[in-house]
Amino acid sequence: MTPQAPQKYQYQRVCAKSHYVGILGAIAMLAGCAQAIKTVPVEFTASPGAEIVMLEKATVALPTGYKRTISNNTQWKKAGQIPYGEVYRATGTIFTIEGRDVHEAYLVLNDKRALVGFYLPGESKFSQLTQPIQLKTKEKP
Repeated sequence: MTPQAPQKYQYQRVCAKSHYVGILGAIAMLAGCAQAIKTVPVEFTASPGAEIVMLEKATVALPTGYKRTISNNTQWKKAGQIPYGEVYRATGTIFTIEGRDVHEAYLVLNDKRALVGFYLPGESKFSQLTQPIQLKTKEKP
């Protein structure tokens, strides 16, 4: 017969192990959670217009930690206006941005053709970038 630890000490070891496993599980869950995209409601005014073409690839670092690339030669058609600028939707594809969820997104350009954020048509909301990104574009004839 082997001597056993008193029942009190066995209980403490089990509780300590359970606590450790619980902490590791919580850390793993938090690490796997992406930030939600920060948005504000906006009023969208439809005003279709010119098409633009990207002359250079642009990589956008989103506040959520994800990155999106706007490819060279992609075409964007003016869809309308919000208070933050002109809204352009991708033609021939769907452009998305990602945080906790994936959202269809249109580019929002200021009067200097700098990307200031994204219009999310499914929610009628705007997601602002921390810094505008100057895009090289030309109007499509």
